Amino acid sequence: MNNTPNQQPIPETDTPPCVRKTIDKTTYLVRIHFSETAKETLQDKILRLLREEVRKM
Repeated sequence: MNNTPNQQPIPETDTPPCVRKTIDKTTYLVRIHFSETAKETLQDKILRLLREEVRKM
């Protein structure tokens, strides 16, 4: 039995999500991407960042 997860190929036409924010007369576009090889979850990352901020206080 094969225990590897099934990964769907990402079509070339797919673009990463984009956040658009206008501040004064400047518009910022931020493209969002996630590492496929990351070992840290989003929750782990947020907790780590919060711990570091509290440690600096």
